[in-house]
Amino acid sequence: MKNPKARILVVEDDPAILHGLQDLLVFNGYAADGASDGGQGLAAAQSGGYDLVLLDVMLPTLDGFSICNRLRRERPAQAIIMLTAKGAEEDVVAGFKAGADDYVSKPFSLRELMVRVEAVLRRSGKPLGDECIRYKQMLFDGRNLRASRGNQVQELTRREMDILVYLHRHQERIVPKSELLTQVWHYADATIETRTVDIHLLKLRKKLNLLDPDHGLIETVRGEGYRWKAE
Repeated sequence: MKNPKARILVVEDDPAILHGLQDLLVFNGYAADGASDGGQGLAAAQSGGYDLVLLDVMLPTLDGFSICNRLRRERPAQAIIMLTAKGAEEDVVAGFKAGADDYVSKPFSLRELMVRVEAVLRRSGKPLGDECIRYKQMLFDGRNLRASRGNQVQELTRREMDILVYLHRHQERIVPKSELLTQVWHYADATIETRTVDIHLLKLRKKLNLLDPDHGLIETVRGEGYRWKAE
């Protein structure tokens, strides 16, 4: 293949899914390698220079969460999508906690998968900003990905910081979930059914609550979206 759009590693122990995903990715212009074992997948991801890793949760030798944690420590900018069981929300939450950029629930449509792949690749390495934002007694440091209040510190993910930056830049209005999907997650199709935004905001609010239980920073406007609440 000449000049593939990106190199993608698929780590999946089901041979039919593994080969099907590789064929799909190659058909869509990507270079795709596969691994059916967690240990082999980690080794390939560490040495292969992949633009994206599609990572199943349940794998022989080493599970997907452990691989994701390891890759996030060693390669902070590595793009990772987790493949989770349908309806297993605990896997989705655990995947984001491990550092995944997004998730796809099995069984998934080919269209949905490609929307997620293209969105993650578009935003990979393109954060919204590294600025520092102050709110009440809290400081959000985009360069070091930390939220602090006095001596208390909470580590932030790049996506959590991007959410804060975007809401802060548009604090004069309500920001719909669909806009966050297109502007923060870079989805080309914001109609894709996903709880990605909800789960990220839930995690972010928990961190902010640890710094200041009364912060009230991100306001949910039912049926409309989210708003940065003025001090």
